[in-house]
Amino acid sequence: MPLIPDVPTRRADAIQVAHLRQILLWPLRLTRGGSASASVGKRPWQALRDDPARRWTEVVDEFDSTGGGRFRERHYSEFVAFLPHVQRFLYGEGRVRRGDDEAGGAPMRVFRRTDITGLRVVPSPGAAPRVLSVAHADLYFFFDVDVVLLNVELATDDLTLAEAQTLMYRVGRAYPPGWDAEGKPLNSATELTWLGADGQALSPPDESSREEHLAHVSAHRAPRIGLAWRWLLEPLMAHPEGQGDQLSYRQVQYHRMPLMAYLSVDDPRAICADDWLRLGQVMEPAPAHTSVAPPPARVLREFQARHVDDRFWNADGSAPLTRYLLGGVSLVVVGDARAHTFCCGERGVLAQFRHQHFLAFLIAHFQKAALLAYADKLVSTLELLDVADAERVREFKRSIRAAFEAFLRFTHRYWFHDVAEQAHLRSLFRRTAALLNLEELYDEVKSRIEDMENYLESDSVRRQSSTVVRLTVVTILGLVGSITTGALGMNLLAEADSPIWWRLFLFALTLVVVGTITVTTIVRSKQLADAIDTLANQRMSWPEKRRALGRVFRDPS
Repeated sequence: MPLIPDVPTRRADAIQVAHLRQILLWPLRLTRGGSASASVGKRPWQALRDDPARRWTEVVDEFDSTGGGRFRERHYSEFVAFLPHVQRFLYGEGRVRRGDDEAGGAPMRVFRRTDITGLRVVPSPGAAPRVLSVAHADLYFFFDVDVVLLNVELATDDLTLAEAQTLMYRVGRAYPPGWDAEGKPLNSATELTWLGADGQALSPPDESSREEHLAHVSAHRAPRIGLAWRWLLEPLMAHPEGQGDQLSYRQVQYHRMPLMAYLSVDDPRAICADDWLRLGQVMEPAPAHTSVAPPPARVLREFQARHVDDRFWNADGSAPLTRYLLGGVSLVVVGDARAHTFCCGERGVLAQFRHQHFLAFLIAHFQKAALLAYADKLVSTLELLDVADAERVREFKRSIRAAFEAFLRFTHRYWFHDVAEQAHLRSLFRRTAALLNLEELYDEVKSRIEDMENYLESDSVRRQSSTVVRLTVVTILGLVGSITTGALGMNLLAEADSPIWWRLFLFALTLVVVGTITVTTIVRSKQLADAIDTLANQRMSWPEKRRALGRVFRDPS
């Protein structure tokens, strides 16, 4: 079915969305105090366990089915959808042993907030507030990688497509990208407030002005994260607010959080081509009371080929008229609200969206965040290099070797080209990875690490070669005396019967003389090596060779 519908279309404010499910996934880099690595000392997630307020609780095992546990059929479908090596990454060999040891289960740790049940949103100035229910607010940690992913799953019912587009566009920005002439934030929600079980406000209102944001960037060279998001991530602190050994976070990507959205609409075929483009690119709806011209055919063809998966866009099947829009940083699923399979949260498209599709989306964005964190860490390490400071050189070498080892573990543990054998899930992951340019980014980071490792190897070889040259010079000069005394077969000084004090004096004198000669030879080993090369050069005359020998003790270099 073509992207431009053949039937008459309706405006976005006339199309009803029965259910909107919005998943935000915010990758962040972890740091500890002044260190670029959060892996120094205890595990990063230990900060959540040590929090006196106990705001975050570890999700030990969602797969526990004993005693009326949470393991359901949709969890089973999620598990079997992935390849075995991906299953070990997501679930471990058996998550009943959950210590801080890497052998104790999955290398991914999940912490959840259970006190938050809703999010009150004022999308734009003057707009009516809307309360979204919060299904999950999770933090994902990983062994050996200083990255955490914030996952917030929001849901609401009975709204227009235009309202859904506005929520998708404005919710999920860490801070305002700009302000209008009146000082009101652009493109981001006017108000975000986290709500508790009885509807009370848990987070304070963010009343920060434009001047406060400008002053923060001017003082810290870092953006001021919105108060609602800062409150949600506590006890983690926004960089550079973390002090001492306190765990803090900083951005690794754009301020707009990667987004997944599920929309069940009354008639997907009534959505016009312009709104399909806006959904795929997560844009606001067209201004009301204005005529919307269809996009150029060339733009539609490019969008269709690159960003649209239409394998289920037909009138037949259990979930008809289902379309997937892929933007790399976004994955939007649109389907018919009248189709039971599309709306089923246990076996249908909604269940797949919340489980299989979400995990594939998470893996791709975790890989990108980890690669960007490695690249950022290499830059921070290179800034430590000072060839005039021996201690900093040694620290630089240790950091590079540690980065090389960590990247090697990342490659063998977390780097996947395929996550599933199922054609649709495999296609979603591959296309998301391609739109995120993961292969190019991986090759670039790998090349940078190998360049630094090759530098260390070449520097080590150079030092070894220099040591061999010095030892060779000392050996050559020592060979003269050794062969001379050895050829005579006798001692030059017969002092065996002399008093002990005299023999000790001669021993000390000989030790000083030989030591002085040896040290002088080592100090002048470079010049002596050049002189030896000159002596071995048969094309040079003897006067030139004598002058080369004379320069050994005159040349200060």
